[in-house]
Amino acid sequence: MDIKIYWLLAFVGLYWSYCIFWGIKGALTSKTSEDYFVAGRSIGTWVFVLAATATSFSGWTFVGHPGKILTDGLPYAFASFYALTIPLTGVLFLRRQWVLGRVYNYVTPGEMYSDYYGGNSIRILTVLVAFLFSVPYLGIQLRASGALFDVLTDGLISTNLGMILLSTVVVIYVASGGLRSVAYVDCAQAVLLAVGIIILGVITLKWIGGWELFTQGIGVLVKNDLVVGNRLTADGFSNRVAMPGPIQLVSSGSNAIGGVWTGMMCMTYMFALMGIQSSPAFSMWAYANKTSEPFRWQQVIASSVVIGIILFSFTIIQGMGADVLVLNGVFDTISDSTLVPNLIDLMSESAPWLVGLLAVCALAAMQSTGSAYMSTFSAMITRDIYKNFYDEDVTENKQKFIGRIFVIVVALAALLVAIFSTDALVMLGGLAVAYGFQMYPALLGNLYYKRISKTGVTLGLIAGLIAVTFTDKMASLFSFPWGAYPLTIHSAGWGIFFNIIFTGIGSYFFPDSIERKKIKEKRHAFLSEVAGVPKEKKKLIPLAYGMVLVWFLFGFGPFAVIGNTFFSDPSDPSSWAPFNLPSIWVWQIVFLLFGIFVMWFLAFYMGFSQPISAEKLEKSHKKYF
Repeated sequence: MDIKIYWLLAFVGLYWSYCIFWGIKGALTSKTSEDYFVAGRSIGTWVFVLAATATSFSGWTFVGHPGKILTDGLPYAFASFYALTIPLTGVLFLRRQWVLGRVYNYVTPGEMYSDYYGGNSIRILTVLVAFLFSVPYLGIQLRASGALFDVLTDGLISTNLGMILLSTVVVIYVASGGLRSVAYVDCAQAVLLAVGIIILGVITLKWIGGWELFTQGIGVLVKNDLVVGNRLTADGFSNRVAMPGPIQLVSSGSNAIGGVWTGMMCMTYMFALMGIQSSPAFSMWAYANKTSEPFRWQQVIASSVVIGIILFSFTIIQGMGADVLVLNGVFDTISDSTLVPNLIDLMSESAPWLVGLLAVCALAAMQSTGSAYMSTFSAMITRDIYKNFYDEDVTENKQKFIGRIFVIVVALAALLVAIFSTDALVMLGGLAVAYGFQMYPALLGNLYYKRISKTGVTLGLIAGLIAVTFTDKMASLFSFPWGAYPLTIHSAGWGIFFNIIFTGIGSYFFPDSIERKKIKEKRHAFLSEVAGVPKEKKKLIPLAYGMVLVWFLFGFGPFAVIGNTFFSDPSDPSSWAPFNLPSIWVWQIVFLLFGIFVMWFLAFYMGFSQPISAEKLEKSHKKYF
């Protein structure tokens, strides 16, 4: 065998041993179902900071994201703003959910929604969303990891065998130790994910010959595009370095001139990715925290600053640099799915040990998200379905046993889909985060706006899930005339549009009972007192929301098209400045910095993620309950 394979197996073996160690340790400390499902509500500050970051940014960030930049250019790189928009959801919702978890001892979000809205319909829908999110999302990670094994071992470990090995290890530590084990394994995974992306960016620059040759190579590619005319926007720019427009009035996004990544597509795609922290799984992360202290550090520092800077530099270098490597003869050809494995393989001769390390970084990234969704989904099945409908007096040990069984079930479901339905998996994976975003109205009603009724939120969620399904890539299975992403609007955008309409109509015509309204008013008064914006800063709320709106519309929305030419001419590489960067890349960096400021302003200055003292929580609890 090639020496790189020995290094690969050695690093992977050490990493998986670490995972199984935490699985065993978690099992030994999980005495109750609450210990198992929400880590005994004892997760510490930096464990959450790292674990939530790892859960938010999966193998897609490591492998898929630079691959899409390769195929779709800098317009797709606007998607890197998900480093900020994902935790923006956390800024709005996590602290208030933590408060409710402490007061009501919620273990699953289904319990929270059912308690607030009344009835079991929203509980069942929440479990359905968790299932639709978990299985395809996990399946994508498993297939990507299997493909990585296949490439790096030169076929010694096939794609299917790689998937089976990874899923076996994940099942062992998740089923054994529950969310506590997931959290501690995620700590290492967050570090490996970030380090791996940085190293791959450095490798790309090294093989190109440095920054100057990198930017010159992009300039050559842009000039070639202008000559060939195969990647041009409606304005005649290369779509490597120019957004195709604010929106395109086409029946399907696939028919868009210059590519699908218009301003509206980028902004509504951010909606979809905001669904990661509005998904049911993240509600359970909120319940599992010992205090509310870590939320702002994860949202602003770990995610917005660290991951944001990494994505707008090193992943763009990988994606844009890949074609430069082809131009320079380093690669014959390269595709989005083979980009990262091929970059790793460049080090096979000079540093085979680095191949092993980077393979572990990639595996950690792929494993980080799936493990959390396996754990949280098993909790929802156990508590919201089995305990709620079949056995209210189920024992603690039996709850843990059922939870472990369903960890295995969801892993097997994801594995089977990944092995036998690869085309459907790609379609379902695109739907997952868009489904998660459809929980927004339910969360807004539960945490902020008391006029959303049980019937309204149920109708809205159903309408949103249907709209997402019928406007995503799944639309091709039904031969709908509008195809996928009509008007270059992502399915998450269409979903939330119909979700809000039906939520509003349902709430207006089918309001809650007087008794239910009193329960809701009491909860909102409590939340406003214990977790509301301080009185002296309430006058700044319009300013805060205004900054968010400007950031969305200009930073990565329909008005971001201004960035095509704001700093330089995208068709004239000699005009690119500063640092020989195309105008659109400079625009992205400017609005990254503005976005970091907005996140700090909301989380720290406005107090949306300000820690809540135990004394304040207890005092408010006694007052209202």
